[in-house]
Amino acid sequence: MTTSELTADVLIVGAGLGGIAAALAAADRGARVVLTEEHPWIGGQLTSQAVPPDESRWVEEFGVTARYRTLRDGIRDLYRRRYPLTAEARARGDLNPGAGWVSKLCHEPRIALAVLEEMLAPHRSSGRIRLLERRRAVGADVDGDRITRVTLGSETGDDEVTVVAAYVLDATETGELLPLAGVEYVTGFESRAETGEPSAPAEAQPANVQALSVCFAIDHVDGDHTIERPAEYDFWREYAPAAWQGRRMLSWEAPNPRTLAMDMRRFAPNPGDDPGEVVADQALDAGDTNLWTFRRIAARDQFAPGAYDSDICLVNWPSIDYFLAPVLDVSREEERAHYARARQLSLSMLYWMQTEAPRADGGRGYPGLRLRGDVTGSEDGLAQAPYHRESRRIRALTTITENDVSHAVRGDAGARRYEDSVGVGMYRIDLHPSTGGDTYIDVAACPFEIPLGALIPRRVTNLLAANKNIGTTHITNGCYRLHPVEWNIGEAAGHLAAYCLAEDVTPHAVHAAPELLSAYQRELDEAGVERHWPVGRVHAY
Repeated sequence: MTTSELTADVLIVGAGLGGIAAALAAADRGARVVLTEEHPWIGGQLTSQAVPPDESRWVEEFGVTARYRTLRDGIRDLYRRRYPLTAEARARGDLNPGAGWVSKLCHEPRIALAVLEEMLAPHRSSGRIRLLERRRAVGADVDGDRITRVTLGSETGDDEVTVVAAYVLDATETGELLPLAGVEYVTGFESRAETGEPSAPAEAQPANVQALSVCFAIDHVDGDHTIERPAEYDFWREYAPAAWQGRRMLSWEAPNPRTLAMDMRRFAPNPGDDPGEVVADQALDAGDTNLWTFRRIAARDQFAPGAYDSDICLVNWPSIDYFLAPVLDVSREEERAHYARARQLSLSMLYWMQTEAPRADGGRGYPGLRLRGDVTGSEDGLAQAPYHRESRRIRALTTITENDVSHAVRGDAGARRYEDSVGVGMYRIDLHPSTGGDTYIDVAACPFEIPLGALIPRRVTNLLAANKNIGTTHITNGCYRLHPVEWNIGEAAGHLAAYCLAEDVTPHAVHAAPELLSAYQRELDEAGVERHWPVGRVHAY
């Protein structure tokens, strides 16, 4: 095997939302960027993982960066230009194509992919951004506190490539560069003694990591579309984890994340509801009582008759949460084995719905449920990549704890304000069942800020965190892991790398020197990054 070498100002490993935002920010600031992605689609959570955007209740007004708003506007614009919307749907300024209750912009992942590709296109044409597709980091060379080169393997059997760059951004879903480059990091649940968090355990639990999920899209049409019985169906059919209080996981019943009571969900394909009456506001209604409409990504009644045979529903429900074992810091073979089992869980849930699920009419099974692999772009019909809720996290200059954002701790004072803020975000502290046997932790958070210090490792001088691998804890990762926050983190990291190159300074110097920090923050302001919430217009939920 031969190895070729590339050079760049900034190497960004991982082209999820954080990686793309970082690449755009760095290239707009004048840097030459190499961006990599291991899966067939760029876009991470929004595309290859097929997760509709989890956003704050104020997303239509404020609380996201200008570039993220461009992404959202582009998604709606594509629907208006290319899809046969009804006149009523087309006229809605806040068009929600799926009329899902989880998000004000539920949509098909391929639409987001097209808009993200379009956003990158000018820089790719100019050569400012070079995208290396189907590549994964497999090695890193270091010299003291600097990363000197990163080796990228191929998911398709091509030769390895090495990249030499002044700055390296880890925008992977699980912080894959951190162990390769010897960057200090933490996994799982920190101890209460370390963080002072009221919800933390007495002793650290590094192998206790939130569930991952392999999502999938379905519709409901005439005919029998039952899949082949999954190889592990017998295991998953009987699986009754502690969080389910002894009841089977494959069911319409699941723990209520906020009360932990076992709640019975409804499932009604193509209910004929009025999309205009959907209020996607998690502060008012979690929206998950009807699983069909919860994460619906195409509401057929918003399109011309016959355009869609059925609604399209995205399955990202508690019943497909995989938490048998962690996939961080295990061998590649073990990691692949757990991903395969997670895919078996998702297929088993679908098979159960098609063959055994109780119906409102007293019957069993929905054989008309059709797996829509064409929507997710995969061979087996599921999402291309698992949705990771938790990553390795850098030992950062600043660690954000529960005491900084929890409404129960902060009260009316609101979340901690940071002099080095580089963005904002809002989501409840939402932790799914974990590999350590814990059930949900789902508590109110205050609208929060993203401190620059959380993106910078304590020791390594030319690596920045650009995804959910920043300096949060197991608990606060639960609110800093969502789509617009990941984008904001990546955008701030990419801009910082380009700023440091242009000014011949280091991230640590920017963080430490008020004049450098202020100059960098002014550039963020000019780029449309909101660094503080408007006073008096937001609240905890």
